[in-house]
Amino acid sequence: MALPPPRLVLASGSAARLRLLRAAGLDVTTVSPLVDEAAARDALFAEGVAAADAAAALAELKAASVARRAGDAFVLGADQLLVAADGLWLEKPIDRAAAAAQLRRLGGTTHRLVTAAVLFRGAARVWGHVESPAVTLRPLDDALIGAYLDRAGPGVLASVGAYEIEGLGAQLVTALKGDPFAVQGLPLLQLLAYLRNHGIGLA
Repeated sequence: MALPPPRLVLASGSAARLRLLRAAGLDVTTVSPLVDEAAARDALFAEGVAAADAAAALAELKAASVARRAGDAFVLGADQLLVAADGLWLEKPIDRAAAAAQLRRLGGTTHRLVTAAVLFRGAARVWGHVESPAVTLRPLDDALIGAYLDRAGPGVLASVGAYEIEGLGAQLVTALKGDPFAVQGLPLLQLLAYLRNHGIGLA
């Protein structure tokens, strides 16, 4: 008798990533990692680590934290860094004022969303991938930013850059170069390909 496929665990509380995985037909559970993401991110930035390497390191940190408690399951860690045109790394805004400030900084410019995903199984890192799509926002004045934040509501605080391209935030975008799934938080197609080869997904 065939053994059941290994479970998939998302080492994150991200509703956007969970939505992507479930929409792709994956049976996934979530476990929050026991890591201080902000402190780790600040340390990597202070050390001058490249954004792609930093995102991968943060994703690995999350996956490793949960993998120790997940038995034989595949554990997915992910991280996304927004690199503004001036090189600054932006984090999720803490309130409406911070969201407005981020949108003022990003308006009329192109930024990169460096998105990393890592899979652990047991104590071993078995897969990893990084994508860096480029997103250009239209020029944004205070009136437009205010109208957008009024309509979008507090959900914008869950997104680095204060916009969700899969929702109302698409109204702010004029161009996207790269993987649209990576903009939403996961290099989904590459992840699905790996999982299919290991018994998870639509074979």
